[in-house]
Amino acid sequence: MNTRQFLLTATALLVALDTHAADAPKLPAGYKLLYEQDFTKPGALKDFVFTDASAWRLAKEQDKPALELHKQSAYKPEHRSPLNIALIADKVFGDFVMELDILSTKQPYGHQDMCLFFGFTGPMGYYYNHIAVAADLNAHNVFIVNNAPRKNFAKETTQGVNWGLNIWHKVRLERKGATIKVYFDDLAKPIMLAEDATFAKGHAGFGSFDDTGKVDNIKIWAPSAEDKNVAPFPKAGAK
Repeated sequence: MNTRQFLLTATALLVALDTHAADAPKLPAGYKLLYEQDFTKPGALKDFVFTDASAWRLAKEQDKPALELHKQSAYKPEHRSPLNIALIADKVFGDFVMELDILSTKQPYGHQDMCLFFGFTGPMGYYYNHIAVAADLNAHNVFIVNNAPRKNFAKETTQGVNWGLNIWHKVRLERKGATIKVYFDDLAKPIMLAEDATFAKGHAGFGSFDDTGKVDNIKIWAPSAEDKNVAPFPKAGAK
């Protein structure tokens, strides 16, 4: 290799490294990768507890597996709240950063949504981010379910996002103390900002209020996680 070839190769390597660094998430000191899932290994579904396991399946997405919410869950919560929930079954997080790829398989409309769940202590105690096309009192906001129908409490939101149909998007959720931030595609500026400390820690996951979609490449960074299994959701119609 002559000097020119060496310099070109070295420059290309530096550019690749810089690009990778730019794509890497900015994390608070002390955070480490505590969970990741790309659905390429057998038994990936065993990581999760669902409101209705029959509504979820592994699906190929451009020759790569992804987790698909392919129908509405047969689940009836006691209070008005999301129907389609998948939670990481054995870990409880306090402060954390979660990133994942999500797409919607629903034809676009105002409340077209996918959701992120966190601080989950039970079916009647948790937070969720409803990421939708158009913002209103019941869409595109941060919500709390606390022994009552869901209630929005975001301090700031955008007017909505463009999910499109079958288009992958990068979504990021940051929870640090009472501060909650949500990012969509552009990880430099949040689309939602909220503050609440009702649930200091809980299980985390994803899903939709009443739409369908796919999820892949889940990563969660945190200073620590508690090993604790989430209780199964009650069956529809059970008392």
